[in-house]
Amino acid sequence: MKKYLAGVAFAALIGGCASAADLKSDIAADYDYLEKLYIHLHQNPELSLQEEKTSARMAAELQKAGFEVTSNFGGYGVVAVMKNGDGPTVLIRADMDGLPVPEQTGLEYASKATATDEGGETVPVMHACGHDVHMTSFIGAARRLAAMKADWSGTLVMVAQPAEEQVKGAAAMLKEGLFSKFPKPDYNLALHVTPDMKAGDIGMVSGYALANVDSADIEIHGIGGHGAYPHTTKDPVVLGAYIVTALQTLVARETSPFESGVVTVGSIHAGTKHNIISNKAHLQITIRSYSDEVRANLKAGIERIARGQAIAFGLPEELMPEVTFSEGMTSTYNDPGLTERIYKALDEKLGDERVYDGTPVMAAEDFSLFGRTEDKIPSLMLWLGATDAATMEKVEAGEMRAPGLHSPFFKPDREPTIKGGVEGMTQAALELLGK
Repeated sequence: MKKYLAGVAFAALIGGCASAADLKSDIAADYDYLEKLYIHLHQNPELSLQEEKTSARMAAELQKAGFEVTSNFGGYGVVAVMKNGDGPTVLIRADMDGLPVPEQTGLEYASKATATDEGGETVPVMHACGHDVHMTSFIGAARRLAAMKADWSGTLVMVAQPAEEQVKGAAAMLKEGLFSKFPKPDYNLALHVTPDMKAGDIGMVSGYALANVDSADIEIHGIGGHGAYPHTTKDPVVLGAYIVTALQTLVARETSPFESGVVTVGSIHAGTKHNIISNKAHLQITIRSYSDEVRANLKAGIERIARGQAIAFGLPEELMPEVTFSEGMTSTYNDPGLTERIYKALDEKLGDERVYDGTPVMAAEDFSLFGRTEDKIPSLMLWLGATDAATMEKVEAGEMRAPGLHSPFFKPDREPTIKGGVEGMTQAALELLGK
């Protein structure tokens, strides 16, 4: 864990302080700097748990902005603190890791980076989930808020988090003492790009915004044999088919129509040849929900159905299916009161044509954990539009779909997206910290 203390005043680096009224023009004046940072981050992505150079760059940028910076916290995490008198403490978080995706956007600054993954394979790396936008907006907001200290009072905690794509980074930083070794926040803020909104627009969801996510593996046992003599076997393929069919009732008949749930069997593996009945089959399942109650019921239901179908097939106790769960992550819940407050502030500052209700999704985000500690800190994740206006018009007309997150073709419209991200996050922080 390294610690730095900035030795120069940030205002001197960028030519003095700004005011809230001048924010938009100040962001425009700072854009060339931020664009260079964005292109560097875009061209140099690093995989989860390997964010050494990205982390060092974030630490250097925050130090230059006048923050007291601690690096290598909870892995490659960075925590930067700026105290500016009495008032609330606001945490702003950005994620840093890229994905093993080969970029196919055709951009002149497209990533050509490669890395060695956990399995020892060389893989291409791309910021296919927009974390380069998140970091650039994060640094842009840090620079603006540092220059606007006359306009706010309190403590600002900037957190650059590793390993979001493996949903490990937030837990590691919390375990190392994020809320005990640094000022404990009164509010947590973050943003995430989306291809479903015009670049620079801001969307907000009150309540559940992202899902609980779990993976389940079902190892189905059977009694193998010759395909011409099925009566001498207990076919795990047929049993697996019955389990897959029965699993559909967990959402259709056991989950309230006013709740949401997904049980998707993404993989079935069994057998080796046309005329051989295998003695095992394997199912891989993803489970999505919002409420903890639905999550628990779906998981319990998978275990119950797997065992119940095996009993119906006449399998002995020693051949009952084995169900294991992994990769669990809790849903992201946007505090309704905080959401309403920030919505009103951004609607006033950015204009109601740029701020509107977002849409909950069934993806997961480990930002959720910052609001899931015993402190129950009010948290809010903003959606940041990333699709250029011309493409968005075609999308809304039903003529095409914009490339989605994790796609090799995902290509944010960088200038309006970055400017919108900086403006939205800065205004949200000022609403909570403003004098």
